[in-house]
Formats: sequence, structure tokens, C-alpha cells
Amino acid sequence: MAKATYWQRGETLDFTNNATGATKIPANTIVALSGMIGVAGTDIDVGETGSLHVSGVYEMPKSSNAAIAQGAAVYWDGSGITGTATSNTPAGYAAAAAGASDTVILVKLLG
Repeated sequence: MAKATYWQRGETLDFTNNATGATKIPANTIVALSGMIGVAGTDIDVGETGSLHVSGVYEMPKSSNAAIAQGAAVYWDGSGITGTATSNTPAGYAAAAAGASDTVILVKLLG
């Protein structure tokens, strides 16, 4: 029988900034991972490991001109949150409704 060993709560994950050059990831930056996003908990210098929040509700920029209903799946397009899945990274779901003219949206992360 396979067994697992508890590692951590999973609200944050260790993340190493492997960017080339002098690209520090500032705290509160949205970071796309494979299949989800996280939010940098602190500044993460190049080559350093910091924390990414992968749980919780965050106010994020909304790039879509469409209304998004509470509970709808939402995606990160590299500049903001959209309801369009194609070619975008899953972000979570809308924690509150956002109107077409809203520039921000509350997002419950997938974690």
C-alpha cells in the first residue's frame, strides 16, 4: 500500500525565480504556473526561492470587457482576468460578480 507523508498546509508553495537577467518578482505579482496561478508573497530575486500564495481571494485586474458572474471559472491572460479559457491559464473562480465596465475582480484561487 502506498503512503504519503504530510509536507505542508499548501496555502503557499515555494517558488524559485529562474528568470534570466535582473528580473525580480515584486511582492503581489501574479505568477503563471503550469495549470494555475499564484501570487508572490514577498519580493523574489533572480535565483532565489520565495513564497507563492495559491489559496485565498485576491482583487486582480480584469482584462475582459464582458461581465463575469459570481462562481464562474476565470483565467489569467498575462495581463488580467478573463472568462475566456482558450490559451489562458486557469486562475480560479469569481468570488463576486464583476460588471462589463469593472476593471478589477475578486478571484478565489484554485489552490
